[in-house]
Amino acid sequence: MKEFIFRFLVGGALVSAFAMVGDALRPKSFAGLFGAAPSIGLATLGLTIAAEGKMYAATEARSMIVGAVAFFIYASVVSKILMRFRPSALATTTACLLVWLGASYGLWYVWVR
Repeated sequence: MKEFIFRFLVGGALVSAFAMVGDALRPKSFAGLFGAAPSIGLATLGLTIAAEGKMYAATEARSMIVGAVAFFIYASVVSKILMRFRPSALATTTACLLVWLGASYGLWYVWVR
């Protein structure tokens, strides 16, 4: 129960801090970007260090970085396709999931393995 309360407090504080940073930047679309992923990742890493130790958390952090880079590649490809050809967003994002899968596996194979 203590872990859930701690997770709630740390996660809430970090989400609020990143949301304030995002709100200060322009364009306002950055607020959502800064309010979610970085704060949750940092809270999770902090709890992982406390529960499992630094070495395990380092492995998890490396995996988070690989996932973020793969997602950036996926988002870039989807954005280019949507802006250039104007197809259905649902069809494009679904079809490009293979790009995300390929990028994440390729990065894992090269960097993590």
